[in-house]
Amino acid sequence: MIEHQNTALDLAASQIPVLPLRVGKVPFGNCRRCADNACGGRPNMKTPGPCTCVGPCHAWAAATTDPTVIRSGIWRHAWVRATAVAYHPGGAGLTVVDLDDADAVTWARENLPATRTVPTNRGEHWIYLGSMRSVNAVRPGVDIKSRMAYARWLGWGTGTMAALPDVVRALTVKVPATVRPAPQALTVSARAGGGECRHRTPAYLDRGIAMAEQRITAASTAVHATVYRTFLAVLSTHGRCGCLTDAHVARLFTAAQSKGESARHCTDAWINARTALGM
Repeated sequence: MIEHQNTALDLAASQIPVLPLRVGKVPFGNCRRCADNACGGRPNMKTPGPCTCVGPCHAWAAATTDPTVIRSGIWRHAWVRATAVAYHPGGAGLTVVDLDDADAVTWARENLPATRTVPTNRGEHWIYLGSMRSVNAVRPGVDIKSRMAYARWLGWGTGTMAALPDVVRALTVKVPATVRPAPQALTVSARAGGGECRHRTPAYLDRGIAMAEQRITAASTAVHATVYRTFLAVLSTHGRCGCLTDAHVARLFTAAQSKGESARHCTDAWINARTALGM
């Protein structure tokens, strides 16, 4: 439809790579010439095209900001059949936190920094400035769409776009299936030290710890994964400057143990989080 092509041209002018979607909100399928990436797309599809086929293919990797391509015969038939426009967030330097239901939206409002939001049919898209790898189902009702993914274009949204926070990056970190043996004495060091302190007031750190406690105690499923990811987020934000004390860690451990985690599990999760961050 012509309005979808016009929308695509407007987005391309803002350096947002676009592609058409067909019925079912899915991209146009790969053609036979592109089977197994035979038409010249980059290895492992880590960067787009180029594609010289008679129609769009490769889903997110077909996304373009080139108005000549968008108007060309290669895409003309696709726009006639398109039911929506999609874009490649990672190609625009963006990350979309796709919140698929009301519970996921509530979780985001309680745990993520405010940013630009776009209403969807069932929930919201929260858009951050910065790209990362894409992972589906990082928690119930939450997908991360950035590199090697596409998102449906639903408008510019409202609010000021914030920088991609560590707490979102931490959602995609796989919880270790096995843990390192805990030290005989179940104690850990809170301090990494040596970094520049970003905490202008103690209230910033205290608020972060309070939010982490709330995140743990609110978990109703996947408690162990929630504990690990919360530890990871706390350490990535507060762990390098030396302000994090043993008392703060004790608060986090107490919250985790209130949800059934043992002291050993808490220690192992903390050690694994520090190891993952190179501390």
